[in-house]
Amino acid sequence: MSRKLVRFVPLTAAAVLATALATAAPAVAGAVDPAPIGPNQYFSGLVNGQSGTSTIKMGCFGPVYPGQTGHPLAGQTVEVRRAFSTSTSSVGYTGSAAKAIGVAFGNATSATAPIVLRFYGAPAEIPTSLNLPCYGSGTVSFVPTPSSPSARPATVTVNFVGQP
Repeated sequence: MSRKLVRFVPLTAAAVLATALATAAPAVAGAVDPAPIGPNQYFSGLVNGQSGTSTIKMGCFGPVYPGQTGHPLAGQTVEVRRAFSTSTSSVGYTGSAAKAIGVAFGNATSATAPIVLRFYGAPAEIPTSLNLPCYGSGTVSFVPTPSSPSARPATVTVNFVGQP
């Protein structure tokens, strides 16, 4: 190998490594490791990755009439993440006993088994068997379980949007 090539190879390898690390850092920074839910923790609920107002896409085809229900489209999720103590009403508190968080859809008209989350940062699919409004708004409640006098649910406002 020539002298120029011997000096060039380590520099090229260093440049490739630096580029790889620089592009990987943003992906790692947004990652959340699943952690068990436990007592005396503040948390936020997320619907489709949003803790504020979110949209649930509904499989309601054709003209929609008032009061019509349908099923959520596949690929939508709920999850919980740790939060800081705050006066924001949408932040929940697990209380002294909770080891899980149940997810309740306030507008559901079906008897589908509830979603139970046991880890922060671990999304769960919204069941496509739920019957929810084809359009309008509602709430998704994230309820500490088992409950205690100090437990407080988190809520997320959702808009139901029928998809043609």
